[in-house]
Amino acid sequence: MSDPAWREEFNTYSTRKKEEKNGVSDARFRDQGLLRYWFRGVEKFAPWVRRIHFVTCGQTPSWLDTSNPKLRLVSHRDFIPEEFLPTYNSVVIERYMHRIPGLAERFVYFNDDFFIIRPVSPERFFRDGLPCDFACFQYNPSWSQWYKTLKNNIRIINRHFDKREVTRRDHDKWFNPIYGKKAKWNRRLKHYGKFITLRTHHNAQPYLRQTFERVWEAAGDELTATSANRFRASSDLSPELFRTWQICEGNFTPYNTYCDTKMFPLMVRPRQAVRAIYEQKYTLICLNDNVHIRHYDRLMQRIRDAFQHILPDKSSFEL
Repeated sequence: MSDPAWREEFNTYSTRKKEEKNGVSDARFRDQGLLRYWFRGVEKFAPWVRRIHFVTCGQTPSWLDTSNPKLRLVSHRDFIPEEFLPTYNSVVIERYMHRIPGLAERFVYFNDDFFIIRPVSPERFFRDGLPCDFACFQYNPSWSQWYKTLKNNIRIINRHFDKREVTRRDHDKWFNPIYGKKAKWNRRLKHYGKFITLRTHHNAQPYLRQTFERVWEAAGDELTATSANRFRASSDLSPELFRTWQICEGNFTPYNTYCDTKMFPLMVRPRQAVRAIYEQKYTLICLNDNVHIRHYDRLMQRIRDAFQHILPDKSSFEL
């Protein structure tokens, strides 16, 4: 949003009416200087990270030290087919992640609103070489465009997996006590023959790159066709397709992500978000922006102050 050239290009493809229809608002693009704290958090709290692939459509923050050996700048054109560019649809960007040159077989995907605020080990994301994840069903009604995409995913999952066979094979993963009460639909639907949508806890998501390759082998036609959706659309397939496929293959270790991860919608929980940063209550937090946040500039300053309190020192990623 702060890049005039990007905004001009954006406006050639979209009108304000179309933006609103497709769930696009200024809140998705405005920059309040928090990204540097993502890099500080990784360096201080996850020093075991070997490589960061920083994906943009070509921009580079003025403060970023691009010579850092751990950092690789990745443009959309480096991994998304040219015929689908430019794209303003995050689900299209995410489905091609496995094509990023040099991407490891095991990787963790962060959105730019997710931050590490206390020490975290590699075992938070991978154990015995498998992603840590939360395999619990949840009924998601199709009242929004996002939930419709989840239903699109599940149609593909049911085409390729037999629920009874999957849950019988990996019984201890689907019916693990670590999930607690959130696994109620797993128990209630134990004898139901079809998958329904999974609980979609917004998270820093661990993946196996081979999962993307197998999903593309199975559903490449649908993924290619919907890659033409320059903005979000009801026909989309979301990253939950890859996560759910990974779980259905049994390539995960049960983990209750709710125990150390918290999402804060800043429109309704601004004070709790600021306090959580100061007190480092969680390992991972999401700060969900919204155009209707009251006293926005004042809140952003409080959030920057909180991050500065726990991460006062420049990282090696900063000039």
